[in-house]
Amino acid sequence: MSDSNTPAPSLYAAREPIFPRRVSGNFRTLKWVLMIVTLGIYYITPWLRWDRGPQLPDQAVLIDLANRRFFFFWIEIWPHEFYFVAGLLIMAGLGLFLFTSALGRVWCGYACPQTVWTDLFILVERWIEGDRNARLRLHRQKKMDLHKARLRVTKWTAWFLIGLATGGAWVFYFADAPTLLRDLVTLNAHPVAYTTMLILTATTFFFGGFAREQICIYACPWPRIQAAMMDEDTLTVGYRVWRGEPRGKGNVRRKKQSEAMAAEQAAQATGQGPDLAQYAATPYPGLSDAAAAAPVDTAAFQDGPGDCIDCMACVNVCPMGIDIRDGQQMECITCALCIDACDDVMAKLGKPRGLIDYLALSDEPRERAGQAPRPVWKHIFRPRTVLYTALWSLVGIGLVFALFIRPEIEMSVAPVRNPTFVTLSDGTIRNTYDVRLLNKHGDDRPFRISLAGDEFLRVQLEGTPYETVTVPANETYLQKVYVLAPRGSDPAESERTEFRFWVEDLTSGDRAHSDTIFNGSAN
Repeated sequence: MSDSNTPAPSLYAAREPIFPRRVSGNFRTLKWVLMIVTLGIYYITPWLRWDRGPQLPDQAVLIDLANRRFFFFWIEIWPHEFYFVAGLLIMAGLGLFLFTSALGRVWCGYACPQTVWTDLFILVERWIEGDRNARLRLHRQKKMDLHKARLRVTKWTAWFLIGLATGGAWVFYFADAPTLLRDLVTLNAHPVAYTTMLILTATTFFFGGFAREQICIYACPWPRIQAAMMDEDTLTVGYRVWRGEPRGKGNVRRKKQSEAMAAEQAAQATGQGPDLAQYAATPYPGLSDAAAAAPVDTAAFQDGPGDCIDCMACVNVCPMGIDIRDGQQMECITCALCIDACDDVMAKLGKPRGLIDYLALSDEPRERAGQAPRPVWKHIFRPRTVLYTALWSLVGIGLVFALFIRPEIEMSVAPVRNPTFVTLSDGTIRNTYDVRLLNKHGDDRPFRISLAGDEFLRVQLEGTPYETVTVPANETYLQKVYVLAPRGSDPAESERTEFRFWVEDLTSGDRAHSDTIFNGSAN
């Protein structure tokens, strides 16, 4: 029986900070390039200029919340065209499914903002405090002396400046960047701008400097979704256990192998049969208890030691702090830095690269049998990825088609219901309509309003004796329009008459229409 006074064990484990070791290689170089490109796009884009005419903003990418428009170089998206944004989000989701199905979590490992900014923060940390061993010593140093305080303050200051630049770049997407920068410096900007910068500075500082892998493990839902996107043909980072095991550091491993083989031979000579459970593989960090207690594979011993020397290089460079030799794990972001570290060790040992590599589960039986894995393109081009690509392309083609066929002028008509009609002194029946005219051009345009559908109906614009109204550039203009039917005519005496409003841009000749009804006296 257990003592009732014994406190229950805590289920909480404090986070142990991870200090990845610096590594060089093809994948590390690729990550540096992508980090520079993505950060460059983020920080530089608000400062790019694009001439749209004298009455429109000249910022290439601008989310104009005040005027409810989104500018992207030559493209201008209006509020009623939000389906373009929805289409882009669908394409982003399908693209994420496609890349995950083909290559695992490459988005997480190379282009996710959390990964990019964490890489930048680790780089700054390494510049200031040194590589992994120096940072570990500093972390384990309990006393806060002048040296440690100076390094900490310097690092945190650099992190704060990066966070401030991140928050500042974000608000520049919502206003003219040079003007907003001047207002921020002179303390004349809107409080919302300062609040947004403060929030993004704090979150960037905390997420990139302290939370790091915790965001990926606990806050991000994608690690839990990825399993549905991957299958046995997905190329992802893995460890060739059939090549690396049994692992060890040379002499110790060979001694255990010799002892196990000698014990087996002695058991067979005395007729007792092999009992090799006592010679189970020596546990090592990251190996599960079940694997550690498994019987020794004598065939592996007879073939010689594995290529893995248990140097822990793959673990020391991992930003998530996992051991890829334990197999695929939820924490793995497929950054492939363990591949670079292992390839470097294999090169020094004179062994072929690829002990840790991008590989597919379906290739394991072939490689165990000594055959070459299937070509990469056969893993990438398969029914699932082809389907994702087709859906992604269809959405993209649809958006491009919609972009090129959308009109430059639009109109909407709303009949005034109170009252539905008015009888004038001469017996004429009049209906009133609110007509909204949208001019997407960069200059003022004269629009002519007319109608079709019944020869007795005629149109009259409020405030002008003409059928033409000037609509300002890039604005929606509300015009009250009267439609008249003379006494005794069919529209005047019937309950309803259908007709069509037409609007024509007299400068370009573009036309738009809207169907509505005329309410007669029988209504």
